[in-house]
Amino acid sequence: MKTLTRVELERSLRETIRPLYLLLGTETYLRGVAADAITNAALSETLLREFNDSSFTLLTDAVQSAVAAAEQLPMMSSRRVVRIKDFAKLRDADEQVLIAYVKNPAPSTVMIFIADDLDKRKALSKALLDNCTVVDFAPIKDAEARKWCQARLKELKVAIDEQVLTEIIRLVGTDVQTLYTELDKLAAAAIDSGRITLDLVDELIGRSRELSNFDLADQLLAKNRKRALETLHRLLDDGAEPLMLVGLIASNYRRLAMGKDLLSRGGPAEVFRNVSMPPFKREGYLTTLQRSDAAKLAKGIQLIAAVDLAIKTSQATPRLQLEMLVCELAS
Repeated sequence: MKTLTRVELERSLRETIRPLYLLLGTETYLRGVAADAITNAALSETLLREFNDSSFTLLTDAVQSAVAAAEQLPMMSSRRVVRIKDFAKLRDADEQVLIAYVKNPAPSTVMIFIADDLDKRKALSKALLDNCTVVDFAPIKDAEARKWCQARLKELKVAIDEQVLTEIIRLVGTDVQTLYTELDKLAAAAIDSGRITLDLVDELIGRSRELSNFDLADQLLAKNRKRALETLHRLLDDGAEPLMLVGLIASNYRRLAMGKDLLSRGGPAEVFRNVSMPPFKREGYLTTLQRSDAAKLAKGIQLIAAVDLAIKTSQATPRLQLEMLVCELAS
């Protein structure tokens, strides 16, 4: 079926509600908003929503249970909604159960499939793409992030200058869930003045995020597992995007691997001609290079790449994948 944009989805829900939706992409916040919008539209006429709204994760729930819920008649409602996540690693037999359903869906059920990505080699993926209304949730660009932030800040009744908003997006990125968390935190801090300033952004986002990021890298390299896990949890609880943290760790390991090679060929002068670093960090960086093992750095880069792929293909949860990575790297 044709892939819809988020705006097209909003329009289509005012006209008709379809039996199968596939919400695809890594912009998880807006994807969740869309799933809620579909559910609200489907159940707008029922007073017994809790009896007609079911969610299943196929990492732990049986496929048969999800399909049975979809085939059950709604309770005092014209429709029921069934949401399904984590269906990328199903056995062939379980895939066939879902394929059979999507080819002949229950007319009174709206089934919503939710995923970061699909393995298009699989028969289930083809069936979903052929039979579902597909909505794309790729990461948004800076301009769209800016519009979303402006709308959110209007809801929060907080003023902001364009320069300050630009700095927030530079520091945080365009992941909407992270922006949501940071804007709420800034709005709460600006409750007296009603305006978010550069100083406030620097205090609550810039310095704390930068320091935590450096702390995590330093603790991994120092093999301090306990403190590395504590820092990781603080960053995640503060709204840091898991893939961003994987990228941060990867960047530090690549920089170390490059520095190790440069140090062996040309000494410290050669290192700092090629690796940009503040003067106050250079001594500690050289010490780390001297005690680092090239083979272990290479293995660490391989582990990081594997975790990056695992998160993108929905293997376990991103938080668990990161915790396992930190434990491996700090051991």
